[in-house]
Amino acid sequence: MRQDSRLSRMLHVLLHMARHEGSFTSEQIAGMLGTNGAVVRRSLAGLRDAGLVRAEKGHHGGWRIARSLSEITLLDVHRCIGSERLFTIGSDNDSPECAVEAVVNEALAETLADAERQLMAKFAALTLEQLSADFDARCAASGWDAAHPVLK
Repeated sequence: MRQDSRLSRMLHVLLHMARHEGSFTSEQIAGMLGTNGAVVRRSLAGLRDAGLVRAEKGHHGGWRIARSLSEITLLDVHRCIGSERLFTIGSDNDSPECAVEAVVNEALAETLADAERQLMAKFAALTLEQLSADFDARCAASGWDAAHPVLK
């Protein structure tokens, strides 16, 4: 089954935006992500609507980060991309006639709801500023150039 990588991709883009002096065009971002500009614009629209990025029109236009990294949490970004479900496991029958299936469904639903609450709490506690600091530390430890994050 294919994984939903929209959250990691948008976090990646936001961290690059924060380190970039100018704007990124949709096509530049698309090249970074290996997709096309329409997908990028659709993905960034939710971030724009939430005030995390802004779109600038004109010859030197493009996308820019609109808030401080300390003000943006993983939960903010997660909510903007509109993920349907976190977990793909669960039951396929909401109204089982079998008592065993009903017990299993309830146990799974409760466990998944608890896991989702814990994950959302962790997302809410982690800012892009923390990710950026982790990136800087990794660059310092491994010899990467933080301005051009490609292994030397």
